[in-house]
Amino acid sequence: MSTMKIVATAFLVSAIISLTLSGCTSNADSHEESRGASHAASPGKSGHHAYKIIVTSPLKKDVINSQPYVCQIHSCMHIEIRSLEGGYLQEIGVKEGQMVKKGDLMFQIVPTLYQARLESEAAEANRIQIELNNAQNLSQKGIVSPQEIAIKKAELAKAQAKVMLAKAELSFASIKAPFDGIVDRQRTQLGSLIEEGDVLTTFSDNSVMWVYFNVPEKGYLKYKAELDNEQGESQHLKIDLKLANGQIFPQAGKIGAIEADFNNMTGNIPFRADFSNPTSLLRNGQTGTILIRTTIKDAVVIPQRATFEILAKRYAFVVGEDNIVHQRDITIAANVHDDVFIIETGLETSDKIILEGIRQVRDGDQIEYEFKAPEEVLGKLKFHAE
Repeated sequence: MSTMKIVATAFLVSAIISLTLSGCTSNADSHEESRGASHAASPGKSGHHAYKIIVTSPLKKDVINSQPYVCQIHSCMHIEIRSLEGGYLQEIGVKEGQMVKKGDLMFQIVPTLYQARLESEAAEANRIQIELNNAQNLSQKGIVSPQEIAIKKAELAKAQAKVMLAKAELSFASIKAPFDGIVDRQRTQLGSLIEEGDVLTTFSDNSVMWVYFNVPEKGYLKYKAELDNEQGESQHLKIDLKLANGQIFPQAGKIGAIEADFNNMTGNIPFRADFSNPTSLLRNGQTGTILIRTTIKDAVVIPQRATFEILAKRYAFVVGEDNIVHQRDITIAANVHDDVFIIETGLETSDKIILEGIRQVRDGDQIEYEFKAPEEVLGKLKFHAE
């Protein structure tokens, strides 16, 4: 019994020691594998990364930079056609939306009363003219004094003025187009009783459209400086109109006027751009977006996705001669087409910057990379910054 207990006890101790050693070996192997996997997953100075790193360079080129402004479109002439005399509307010579020429009859008010008044005043003027002629004959015989002749001439002048007034009133009954334009909605119908001053329709000259938009003070000062440098001619400035459907209006515009005062509440000043409208596509009251396109000579540009932002500052990874990555602070001058930055400071065309793989590297890493020409990269960009 004693011998069997000793053997059993020895066997049990041997089994426990064996299991303990096996567990320690397994845990050590597992820890070593985990550490190796972690080392492989995170980039280090060895240059081994999960994905290929693509490097390019900034490119110096002429760039067209577009500055958008929300705008309102107005006809160069947009007026209300009102009745200058009262009466019944006898004739409507135009239709809504019709193009009419200057002098075309638009509305006719019953002219009977005005015609009768004209004839009456003309008859009165004719009577006074006869009296004046008789008085002049008698004056030659010494029967009528010169004072009486002067009085008759004054009466004739007054009568002739009344004739002219009656003619004007008669002409007011015929309402004609004051210029070439488009008839808008008609406010009255045939046979309506019109009172003096009633609006009959509105009338628009859409041959040239005036497009109004607000420019901040900084933009205004920049524009004025460019005009001063180019003696009032801004040849590199191109103004386009983007319509509500996203299409660009085929005619280019030009700055027609700048208002006198800034709005103290917004800090903006209204600009007016003029656009020729040969097909009458634009109508009074439309909205759109003005695009002021400026050509920037020899601008240094990079892809937007080659940068990253930390605490409102923009950075890029620059690869040195020894393939060491350095984080560099850069200043952006402007955006171009939402995927290209114009660089103000921080980068030169001789620098090499990381385009793809920004999130795989850290400042100070030594890397292996593939270089792509900036012309090729910029020609295929459609992405935003990471």
